[in-house]
Amino acid sequence: MPLPRFDRLAADRQAAILAVARVQFAEHGPEAASYNKIIELAGISKTAAYHYFDGKDDLLGAVLDDVGARVLGALGDWEPAGDAAGFWGQLRAGSGRLVAHLAEHPDDQALAPLALERPVAHAGTQWISGVVANGQELGIIRSDLDQALLVAVTTAVLQTLDGWALAGNAVGEEAWSLLAGLWGEPR
Repeated sequence: MPLPRFDRLAADRQAAILAVARVQFAEHGPEAASYNKIIELAGISKTAAYHYFDGKDDLLGAVLDDVGARVLGALGDWEPAGDAAGFWGQLRAGSGRLVAHLAEHPDDQALAPLALERPVAHAGTQWISGVVANGQELGIIRSDLDQALLVAVTTAVLQTLDGWALAGNAVGEEAWSLLAGLWGEPR
């Protein structure tokens, strides 16, 4: 969590510092990225940096929270659908927006797995919980299993499909069929 002085910086200055750090963490990895290099590239003194962050781990946390917010912003809100066609259309559209965002922002793509483990990413779990609950209401998703299990499995499948798409593979009907089969009523 950044120190209070960072929050008092102008929003564009905060964004600029986080952007520099995001690039460095994405290119070099959180362990190998140099705090001193980030400070230098951001155009701030070491003294100022320690007024904004407790150190590299604190800065990394701020970057990951920002990446999580950016990724979830690209995903958009889940609005309960009224029918199966609306449900599948909204799910495909959300996935498409997310894949497009990650393709356009490779730094977010590189850091997203770490970012989605952080508390700020709880909204992502809420999104998928909304998908599952809406799907259950519509009879698309089975209701005989614990909802937390369905959310966890759905999260894993959607992350795999996003990775599949980012690797240049088409996410066609077979991918959605896989998800539908996973969600289907037991035999």
